[in-house]
Amino acid sequence: MAKYRNTVEFAVSGDRALFSDPVTRVGGEKTSYYVPTYEALKGIVSSIYWKPTIVWIIDAVRVMNPIQTASEGVRTLNYNASKGKNDLSIYTYLINVKYQVRAHFIRNENRPELFHDYDGSNEHKHHNIARRMIKSGGRRDIFLGTRECQGYVEPCVFGEGPGAYDGINELTLGYMLHGFTYPDEAVRVEEKGRLALRFHNVVMRKGIIEFPAPEEIPEKDRRILHKMSVKPFGNKHGNFIGIGEFTDEEASE
Repeated sequence: MAKYRNTVEFAVSGDRALFSDPVTRVGGEKTSYYVPTYEALKGIVSSIYWKPTIVWIIDAVRVMNPIQTASEGVRTLNYNASKGKNDLSIYTYLINVKYQVRAHFIRNENRPELFHDYDGSNEHKHHNIARRMIKSGGRRDIFLGTRECQGYVEPCVFGEGPGAYDGINELTLGYMLHGFTYPDEAVRVEEKGRLALRFHNVVMRKGIIEFPAPEEIPEKDRRILHKMSVKPFGNKHGNFIGIGEFTDEEASE
């Protein structure tokens, strides 16, 4: 498994998690996958540190605790009934979860207007800021798949410490969601200006799942959902400062 110069490593844990399949949850009830998806982990690292300038790539996740589930009834709004009516849905969560995550980032080539925020002189600043955000527990709240599942982040060395599945050579977990390709991150021409979905077969080896990068997912495992516009960022839109927002902070260790 490759380790890049801007690699970050962290542990994320929580009392429960819900990494549900968006294809099967439309009926109101949700059941978690047994392990986090690429997209869920990307959401976690984006909550730690995110900029439209960069795209996070999840390299691997290590499952530290035994996989356990628990179900509970949840009152949800019945959209087909009159106002104020509720349904009782069953949500199946993972409980007592802990993962080690390895990730790195690349420049978002679909944002040329923001290239000034990621060049040879400040790439290391993004890396240092990301590592500092991991130490502080993230810039935004961390959720393990859904908002009611609070997560906690801390630095770690990927691979250190005992894991629950270190002794299992290979465990096949089936065909799972990989993630979404949003139009501002699209590389393939047919996915430009569209929201796309990716799937892959997941195999855990000695507790570690190595993820293929989004563009390594073959065409047969991709689906285009619908058209979607790209949200503009930049100083002229009043919604982007860039690396300058950290001018009052020390950007190096």
